[in-house]
Amino acid sequence: MPEFNIRINVLLCAAALSIGCSTPPTVVSKNEPQTAASSTRGDLKLKAPDGWISERPTSNMRVSQYQLPAAEGDSEPASLVVYYFGAGQGGSVDANLDRWIGQMQSPGGGSSKDKAKTDTTTVNGLKVTLLDVSGTYAGGDMGGGGGSAQSKPNFRMRAGVIETPKGAYFIKLIGPEKTVARWDQGFQDFIKSAEFKS
Repeated sequence: MPEFNIRINVLLCAAALSIGCSTPPTVVSKNEPQTAASSTRGDLKLKAPDGWISERPTSNMRVSQYQLPAAEGDSEPASLVVYYFGAGQGGSVDANLDRWIGQMQSPGGGSSKDKAKTDTTTVNGLKVTLLDVSGTYAGGDMGGGGGSAQSKPNFRMRAGVIETPKGAYFIKLIGPEKTVARWDQGFQDFIKSAEFKS
């Protein structure tokens, strides 16, 4: 089972930028040498399940991203992305839950808020808030890459926020319902593997 350390580098900017400035964490393998820890560094460790295909992140706000192969009968795979924007960045837990729910529409175009399930738990001392919602995916991508709006029926989203001492990590799994169901246990194991080490 691949194991990844997510190294947080929070750097002060020399010039003030309107969107703030921080360097996103890098993903390193367990056996790679680690740099000395300082007061502005920490590691969030997550274990990706067997079968997930690691991809090169397509933006600097993505710590890691994976393709989850399609279940039999589904025409496309699911996608899981881990985002980190820096300490105090990325918005509140509730704001993200509302935005994610807003990306899913019930049949007939209504809100999916009534059907959305949320859960808050603690994993290795970290507060974790999870979302499970199904419907027609009509959303874009958190942290944007300028992608166009989509409309994909029979989709399911599993998403979550892991709150660490160095800021929140945002995890979003989206794909066809059957495919997401196939990988649901892997998603839960991925979340349960979260450990932060300063």
